[in-house]
Amino acid sequence: MAEQVHIFGIRHHGPGSARSLLRALETLQPDCILVEGPPDAQEVIQFAIHEEMKPPVAILVYRPDVPKDAVYYPFAEFSPEWQAIRFGLTAGIPVRFIDLPQAIRLAEEKKAEDTSEAAPATPESKSLEEPPPEMTVRQDPLRWIAEAAGYSDSERWWEHQFEEREDANEAFAAVLELMTALRAEAEKEQPSNPLEIAREAHMRQMIRAAQKEGFARIAVVVGAWHAPALAVMPAAKHDADILKGRDKVKVAATWVPWTHGRLSFWTGYGAGIESPGYYEELWRTQKPGERGLRWLTRVAHLMRSEQLEGSTASIIEAVRLADTLAAIRGRPVPGLVEFNEAARSVFCFGDDLPLRLIERLLIVGERLGEVPDATPMVPLQSDLRREQKRLRLPPEADERMLELDLRKPNDLDRSRLLHRLAMLGIAWGKAAHAAGKGTFKEAWRLRWEPEFEVKLIESAVWGNSVSGAASGKAIAASLEGGLPELSALVEKALLADLPDALDAVMHALNERAAVSSDTGLLMDALPPLANVSRYGNVRQSDTALISTVMDGLIARICVGVSAACASLGEDAATEMKGRIESTDAAIQLVQNESHLADWTSALARLTTLPNIHGLVTGRATRLLFDDGKLPAEEVARHLSLALSRANNPVEAAAWIEGFLSGSGMLLLHQNALWSLIDNWLASLTGEHFQEMLPLLRRTFGAFQRPERVQLLERAKAGAGAVTSQSASAGDESVNVERARLVLPTVACILGIERTTL
Repeated sequence: MAEQVHIFGIRHHGPGSARSLLRALETLQPDCILVEGPPDAQEVIQFAIHEEMKPPVAILVYRPDVPKDAVYYPFAEFSPEWQAIRFGLTAGIPVRFIDLPQAIRLAEEKKAEDTSEAAPATPESKSLEEPPPEMTVRQDPLRWIAEAAGYSDSERWWEHQFEEREDANEAFAAVLELMTALRAEAEKEQPSNPLEIAREAHMRQMIRAAQKEGFARIAVVVGAWHAPALAVMPAAKHDADILKGRDKVKVAATWVPWTHGRLSFWTGYGAGIESPGYYEELWRTQKPGERGLRWLTRVAHLMRSEQLEGSTASIIEAVRLADTLAAIRGRPVPGLVEFNEAARSVFCFGDDLPLRLIERLLIVGERLGEVPDATPMVPLQSDLRREQKRLRLPPEADERMLELDLRKPNDLDRSRLLHRLAMLGIAWGKAAHAAGKGTFKEAWRLRWEPEFEVKLIESAVWGNSVSGAASGKAIAASLEGGLPELSALVEKALLADLPDALDAVMHALNERAAVSSDTGLLMDALPPLANVSRYGNVRQSDTALISTVMDGLIARICVGVSAACASLGEDAATEMKGRIESTDAAIQLVQNESHLADWTSALARLTTLPNIHGLVTGRATRLLFDDGKLPAEEVARHLSLALSRANNPVEAAAWIEGFLSGSGMLLLHQNALWSLIDNWLASLTGEHFQEMLPLLRRTFGAFQRPERVQLLERAKAGAGAVTSQSASAGDESVNVERARLVLPTVACILGIERTTL
């Protein structure tokens, strides 16, 4: 076997492993290459040499019946497995994946989920979480060696000890010997788990199959941890017994774009790395002596792009500093640690903040791979590809802003596509604030994530096109949602321009509204409908049906709001106050005279009916006052009655809170409101004021401190002018000394120390 099979234990996503592996393969000239990977993806492996395939990419293995049960096998340009695959396919050498098939692993995971009473742990192949702080030898064997050698982490150790070796065969032999010792130590600590045993048994079976086919020089490329288990082969029956009787599920495989950011996460099988962007630079720099100059030049370019210091002199100084640090530490060439220290000193002037920028954009980097159109895809994926090309909207790993003018056909189509994807749960674009005014502007933050490919596969059950799938999902959602959910769905369907879905959702909304007796739900359903009515002209959508449904909702709300507000507790009154505010904003937005009149009458009833919570009554009074439907004299009367001594102090506090909530800035800039409160305060006797003070401090205490300070400043600057309603229009004299007398009272109400009085 030693002459036939050659085991190459590599570090996943290690550029040093990849370079040494290529040298070893060129020397060996194998006639068969076996790679640690999913045999389920054997049919798509040939796409790796397609000219349009640009890593980072990943093999996606998923269950067609349950697409969310999916597993990724990512590859970067510097991944040893990727280079082995490319080497074999380019030379016409058979390349095969030999890991335990995901058809078996997913079946066993499903079986474990069905039989477990507690929530199962996330499968190791799907986890994208950070590693636990306490790690065993088995989880990261290289870390233990690196620490023993005095390195900060395994990446640095591998970079210095393996990257620079010229004799690849000697290096792989050393790694095999090292891992053999580590595995022996790990077995004392904790025996191998059943999954690891099964994986290695299947790898050995695949090696035996290749031997039976007559291959004379078999190269086996696996993670270094597995190398000792494949170097010594037990009896074939031993492995057959391990794999016998295992269930399988149907799976499919394809290639999907990946990102460097995802390579930096811990993926559960030891492949997570900290610096994929830097590793890519290591791979592309053939001469170690040029590495520092190339890398620090990139750092300088980044600094210049961010309007920071990055001169040629700084590059020279940083390179010299990195070389000096490496020499002091007894290392042949500087590594990332030395480069970072040099960059922090020279480019960042000791500040860690610019260094974080280097880490994010260079050390990790954000590169989104590409896969050829010929790659197997579900129709929905293909349709999205066509739409992205048609709209000149390519997916990118970096976040970028996209501003749209909905009056332009192409921008309108872009907006529809993003809204349709959002309907499918694919948040490629997230809404942002658009500069300027008008409903014809939209702004999005775009960032493509690899997981969206799985969501596309999951969404394929709703349709073969983006519009068809979004429409199908919306129609299905209309069968289950309540009034608020259906109302929000109307907005989504209108923004996504899904006429079939809109008709179905509006029909369902109309039916539920007709039989609903819950005024609160009707109020929750109204704001989204009022909001979407403004998109009709810009998006060229017919909102007549929406207006009809809104007419019915508003009429029923105006009739039922009084009963809905009766006898509410504190929490229910707070919730109803918010509903009244949102309903008022919606009706004001529609600007229908009939609706405005009905709503004004409904609010007026709330201000006079008994058994209405003070929060609701106070807010209704305030809304009528702001809209000019209730004169200041009438509001003053309501205020005086609500806060009179005859009323319960708790109810009085609720009324004033409802009336003034959120009004800190309005009190500053709305003279009518300021005068109303000021005149009422001026009318209180000293004894009554002392009784009301706790209630007032509760209300004013909810304002932000800067608002309270400005309120005091206004009282200081214009107390006499504001409060002297009886003064003649031509009398401009102000008695400053008398005006100062009110300041202690105002400071007491606002809870501000009178240090500046």
